[in-house]
Amino acid sequence: MTTEPFRDMAKIIDHTLLKPETTKEEVKKLCEEAKMYEFASVCVNPFWVAYAADQLKETEVKVCTVIGFPLGAVTTAVKAFETEDAIRNGAAEVDMVLNIGALKDKDDETVLKDIRAVTASARGKALTKVIIEASLLTEEEKERACQLAVQAGADYVKTSTGFSAGGATVNDIELMRKTVGPAIGVKASGGVRSQEDALAMVEAGATRIGASSGVKIVQGLKSDSNY
Repeated sequence: MTTEPFRDMAKIIDHTLLKPETTKEEVKKLCEEAKMYEFASVCVNPFWVAYAADQLKETEVKVCTVIGFPLGAVTTAVKAFETEDAIRNGAAEVDMVLNIGALKDKDDETVLKDIRAVTASARGKALTKVIIEASLLTEEEKERACQLAVQAGADYVKTSTGFSAGGATVNDIELMRKTVGPAIGVKASGGVRSQEDALAMVEAGATRIGASSGVKIVQGLKSDSNY
């Protein structure tokens, strides 16, 4: 496989930089790469949203950020405020971590309320993606998480933060796509390091890829990054 056929794949990649030690120079480079390869978005921590939005103005590259990241264990009110703040700063997409403990407690009402607070805050302003952190869940929990995300009006379900026990797998993408049907997107994140990885996820049903290795994926190289 060569670079050129995967230029089209760049359009579904969220070019990602979420490590805590990220510097302004690294975000600037991320944005320059996103413009060069025409990635779908850059995904950065909320602190960097305004800067990234400024770097990407007058381009088609969106700014994506993360909400309640990486544990999903902040309160619903905090997630809603974080979403509103990120959108004010220029985010066009928000990836929220659902309340994993509540899901495991079978407290679906709390999980649903948590997701709805974010989707309501973003409605008409930004796409919402719900990170289910699949590596921590049973098959039943993965299905229930996806069903709740659909019920809450999310635009995507997403496999992983990239900061937990594991990343995206083909089996998880297949299960998530089967559960949500064709109506919403499925994002594979965590451990997608090569063209082969990315293609396998797309063939399994992913419509978006989250990766810090976007440039290497397009170039046909392999990265050792976990995200």
